Amino acid sequence: MRLRMLRPRTIIRIFRYYSSGASMKSASLSFDRRLYELIQEEGRTKFTTHELRDAYAKKLDGMNFRLTDVRRYVYEQVRRMLRMGWVVLDEERRVRGQVYHLQPIPAHLQLELVDNGFENSLKTSSDPEKEPAVLEVETLPLKSPADTDQQLEVLHKEIRLDFLASMGEAERYKLLLDEMPHLRNKVEGEYLEARDRSSRLLGHLRAIEKTLKTLAATQCADFGERDRSFR
Repeated sequence: MRLRMLRPRTIIRIFRYYSSGASMKSASLSFDRRLYELIQEEGRTKFTTHELRDAYAKKLDGMNFRLTDVRRYVYEQVRRMLRMGWVVLDEERRVRGQVYHLQPIPAHLQLELVDNGFENSLKTSSDPEKEPAVLEVETLPLKSPADTDQQLEVLHKEIRLDFLASMGEAERYKLLLDEMPHLRNKVEGEYLEARDRSSRLLGHLRAIEKTLKTLAATQCADFGERDRSFR
């Protein structure tokens, strides 16, 4: 491992050599420095998003922030790690409290450690022309239809959790506005944002569900064709 220090960013390059002489194309990943330090702590070989969120929030001491924003930000970083193969899902799949297992940093992955990642994400999310990072969907090459189904199922659970969280947030703001009308000027914008985010997430959720149904129907049709060919 070679560590190259830059300010305000740090780039970590990891090279592995193969006896076959084959080489793999390097991949670059901008990653939050605070989060990197957290997952490098001794004994942190597995975690949940909730645990990592609380640990990350402690590093924001002295800042004004919403815990919902921290959870959303940490969750997106964990998803990026999952796509890169840096973490894997526990064998027991859960709708809430999903456990992730930390893996060695993938070969040929170039990490660019970024300062103030959370703060910068808040600035980005305040831009109305940009979708929240949690709605981005990036995929890795899939080896089989089973891999596709599994990835879509995981994505469905992740988006569903975000949808439920946004719905709960919007409901709470609505109750606050009904019970304390004098707060309208201060929290109405937050309520509208949570409501709009819920609508977008619902659209993503329905798209994933329709895709799963389409794949299931296609697989059934393919199976029927193969079954007839053997008769």
